[in-house]
Order: sequence, then C-alpha cells, then structure tokens
Amino acid sequence: QVRLVESGGGLVQAGGSLRLSCAASGRTISRDFMGWFRQAPGKEREFVAGDTWSGGNIFYADSVKGRFTISRDNTKNTVYLQMNSLKPEDTAVYYCAADRSQIRRNFYFNDYWGQGTQVTVSA
Repeated sequence: QVRLVESGGGLVQAGGSLRLSCAASGRTISRDFMGWFRQAPGKEREFVAGDTWSGGNIFYADSVKGRFTISRDNTKNTVYLQMNSLKPEDTAVYYCAADRSQIRRNFYFNDYWGQGTQVTVSA
C-alpha cells in the first residue's frame, strides 16, 4: 500500500512559481509511473504531467508544456512539480498519482492517489 501526500500549494500572483511535492510512504515508488493531475472548479480532473520510473519518457499536457516540470528524488521517495510562469487558469487542486504498470492519463485508473493541494493564481 502506498500513501501519497501533496504539499506546496498556495496563493501566487500570475507569472510566479510554485513547487509542489508528492511524498510517498509505505514502500518505494522508484519503479512507479507517477502523474500529476488537477481539477479546477466546475471542470473535470485533467492530466498535467507524468513520467516513467526510468525517466525515459515524460509527458505534459499542452497547456503546461514549457512551464511545468515533473521530477523525482528517489532518495526522498518524492515526486515534484515545478510550476513556472503561472497563469490564473492554472488555479486548481493538484493531485499526484502512482501506478505500477504505466502512465495513466485517467486519474482514477491509477493504483494510488493523494488528497490534493490547492493552487490559486491571482491575476
């Protein structure tokens, strides 16, 4: 069993940056496929970024390409989402998810997920 806890959210002005963390406990996630998702008010939960455990493939939603970076530190059993050049439309609750088999762009198909952290970007 894996427990994922997101942190690092907050209020930031447009153009600013935040780094989200997803700390895992229960077992190592070094061989899991990790993903970040977000859900804005009134919208469906959407895929933001994902990476393979080998680091060979990284995927981003078109809306965040060039601004967001997913990375992991296996020594800390933690995955990060660096968010730069934030826009008001990035306002959402951000979730991380882990899967043992593949990157899953449907949030609920992942094996594990966290409870989310709020990111609010003011204009």
